[in-house]
Amino acid sequence: MDGQLDLRTALMLVIGAAVMYMSLNHPRVGTALLVGIGTVTLLHLLLKDR
Repeated sequence: MDGQLDLRTALMLVIGAAVMYMSLNHPRVGTALLVGIGTVTLLHLLLKDR
């Protein structure tokens, strides 16, 4: 990598941050850290071959 952030990485960071923010404001949704990590991991696996 040449120091630039590709679109897939930026998308994963933004969606992970949004899900973590939502779960922080609504504790019933789940633990913020676990939900954020799970979302980023799932997106990474789904977008891995593209």
